[in-house]
Amino acid sequence: MDKTGFAEFLSLPTNPSLVLLLLPLVLIQFRNILSPISKRQNLPPGPKPWPIIGNILQMGKNPHVSLANLAKVHGPLVSLRLGTQLLVVGSSPLAASEILKAQDQLLSGRRVSKGSPYDTEVLDRIAIVSTSKCTDEWKYLRALCRTELFSAKAIESQAILREKKVAEMVEFLGVREGKVVNIGEAVFATVFNILGNLFFSRDVMSIEDEGLGHGLKCLVWKMMEIGATPYLPDYFPIWDLQGQKRKLLQLIKELSATWESDIKERREIQDQYSWKADFLDVFIANGFDDQKINWFFLELFTAGTDTTTVTVEWAMAELIKNKEAMSKVRQELREFNQNPIKECQVGQLQYLNACVKETLRLHPPVPFLIPRCAVETCKVMDYTVPKNSQVIVNVWAIGRDPSVWKNPLSFKPERFIETSLDFKGQNFELLPFGGGRRICPGLPMAARQVPLILATLIQSFDWSLPNGEDPQDLDINDKFGITLQKQQPLLLVPKRI
Repeated sequence: MDKTGFAEFLSLPTNPSLVLLLLPLVLIQFRNILSPISKRQNLPPGPKPWPIIGNILQMGKNPHVSLANLAKVHGPLVSLRLGTQLLVVGSSPLAASEILKAQDQLLSGRRVSKGSPYDTEVLDRIAIVSTSKCTDEWKYLRALCRTELFSAKAIESQAILREKKVAEMVEFLGVREGKVVNIGEAVFATVFNILGNLFFSRDVMSIEDEGLGHGLKCLVWKMMEIGATPYLPDYFPIWDLQGQKRKLLQLIKELSATWESDIKERREIQDQYSWKADFLDVFIANGFDDQKINWFFLELFTAGTDTTTVTVEWAMAELIKNKEAMSKVRQELREFNQNPIKECQVGQLQYLNACVKETLRLHPPVPFLIPRCAVETCKVMDYTVPKNSQVIVNVWAIGRDPSVWKNPLSFKPERFIETSLDFKGQNFELLPFGGGRRICPGLPMAARQVPLILATLIQSFDWSLPNGEDPQDLDINDKFGITLQKQQPLLLVPKRI
């Protein structure tokens, strides 16, 4: 049994107060043990839980892998106990279909971590896209996003901005020709500034700031690191021993200060003009208060930057390692005879887009999607999923299932040539953006942005590993978190073509 990883985050105190802290949990466990079996039957199968801690130790340091292995033993729908929390995991296209489609309404809830700086009532009032209940306010915010940010018309109007920022990234990398660069950091800053211009009509960070220990990069990554750390009170009836609320609140304040002056200045002049320059104007025009604006921008900055960054980084890593696939992408770009490539043209690059799909199959940016919560007891694959259960879909496991994919561990973009299989939520074999009412609202932007950045990087430079390293030795192991990152950052040496 792997006792590292998930469990090592649960750094319990070693003083005598531990007994008092865990006493309520012990009583709960005795209640569960003594309760009638009929109340607990017909749950999805799963490993036998340990007293008090349940199956926490079986999660390991890479839960996406551990849960995939449990599915091989117990089936495509598995239930586990994490302390007092029941977790149900779907690991097949059929399970995903029932969770995200057949029972979408009853499994569309969210369980807000007790480590959140704000309680559920506040979060529901400001209608956070990813964590709020599916209220009318939440639906309105989603509709506003679709119309103003992610509609076909909006995406088309933003293309010139994305092309400009990608060109600035190429210029930045060109100055470093022959030197080692961190691809992830360059892409991160580029995407952050794309969003900054969509929201505030300005860059919000400098691509020159190398290293994640600087400024906004550091703040965003700290927030995501804390968010990926299991929080004790979510699983055990004890106090905030990790100080997560305090840490998150401080990071939120520091990040919000980045655009605080933008909001204040825009509110002061909002009556002087009626046209909308960016999404901040849209929010102000719709009467949103500062708290709601801050939370929305925090959500999109953190979710929109890291997912795009890791996808491009994984795609580059796979193409560096697979020379034949890289050669086919380069040949396709040469035949297209357009330098630099335009965003409106990337949809015509069939093989490059197949590479993006294959990357998302092998390395979904969010391996479990965002966990759902059962708002009512319901049936999934003839098993009972009780109310308030946490429900996740292991899309990482589905993408590597040999019963779904031939040679699932091989990077073979050809499998997506001459097929209608796509990642837009209708094909449950490929769900990097989720499905149902909780599907990622930024999917239309990501579908244009990721291929544009990837095509431009390949079109502009020849890439090699530092110190003449063999591409076949490139490490493609992952590191579990809110997003599935490379265990080792991708360091490459660019050479202008």
